[in-house]
Amino acid sequence: MTAIVDIPHEELVRIRRHFHEHPELSLKEYETAAYLERELRALGLDDLRTGIGKTGILGTLKGGKPGPVTLLRADIDALPMSEVNDVPYASKNPGIMHACGHDGHISILLCAARELARRRAEVAGTLVFCFQPGEEGYGGNKLMIEDGALENPHVDRTFALHLYSGLDVGKIGVRDGPFFAASDEFHLRLRGKGGHGAMPERAIDPIAAAAYFVTAVQTIVSREIAPKDPAVITVGKLHAGSTFNVIPDSAEMEGTVRSFDAAVRASMPERMERIITGLAQAMRVEPEFKWRWGYPPTVNDPTTSDVVRRVGRAELGADNVVEHDIIMWAEDMSYMQQERPGAYFVVGARGGEKSSFAQHNARYDIDERALDVGFRMMVGLGLTG
Repeated sequence: MTAIVDIPHEELVRIRRHFHEHPELSLKEYETAAYLERELRALGLDDLRTGIGKTGILGTLKGGKPGPVTLLRADIDALPMSEVNDVPYASKNPGIMHACGHDGHISILLCAARELARRRAEVAGTLVFCFQPGEEGYGGNKLMIEDGALENPHVDRTFALHLYSGLDVGKIGVRDGPFFAASDEFHLRLRGKGGHGAMPERAIDPIAAAAYFVTAVQTIVSREIAPKDPAVITVGKLHAGSTFNVIPDSAEMEGTVRSFDAAVRASMPERMERIITGLAQAMRVEPEFKWRWGYPPTVNDPTTSDVVRRVGRAELGADNVVEHDIIMWAEDMSYMQQERPGAYFVVGARGGEKSSFAQHNARYDIDERALDVGFRMMVGLGLTG
């Protein structure tokens, strides 16, 4: 692998800020895709496929040396959030924000594709530049697989990165085996009997039942799951009532369940239903419970992760390649990594207070020096057979 001499920092920042200003929601990334198509067509790639997984793009570059078919992926969608950052590049699309770093991922992979196309003769094998829509809960990765993203050419291995405010800028985090959790979703409606807030004996209070459920469901993790098996149950949405002195007819809630172990994951709906059944009898409410299976765990292939380590040590120095702990977020790159050996790694984006907010926070931003690190890693991976 040849070390990178020049890093296009200003261009990385310009492109990242462009997409930060113009975020688009999952599977509606029309302007984002059009921009990427224009830029990629200018590179003289061997093949360019658009509309993959609705709005995704695949660009193929045949290298000058023998080697594997390597897919490099960036997710391109934003979140339905209102940004509160007071910066010149703040979102111009009301209620939509790049609060998870995907704007940076796009910039990194696009600039890496330019560099690798320029250095085609040094590329070992064939590269597939994958710009994936719909990561934020819509399974765009799976949609791309269904549209043939892993074939023509047949992909041998995959790499993906994620900017991460939990790690200092300049460093990358790597891990063998399970890295990101499975993510499943539940919806629960508790039907009671509405009435006057001053006469609860004539009503059946679904809010009281909902409060008990929020507490009781936590005992699944604390008292039924072995401490060695990480799991999280979070009620993220709870809605009931319309005013202070009325007991409503129903309470509704939604939440997420995160896990790694397959048996633990499979057991979660039954465990929750058991608590709901007992709660319904005790509190006289009628439950309606729905479960939605989401993304599976993201599991890294050790051999492919070793490639990340080698490139990281060469580009960043050994001290900046960190063996990272598990992270409880979920990623739909897990679908490709179920089909092909793959490595997902995190790129530190924390460089101070303003870049320390967690993903999915309305104040989320990055230290843009992280773009240089991601660029170096993607180019290095593209040059490594």
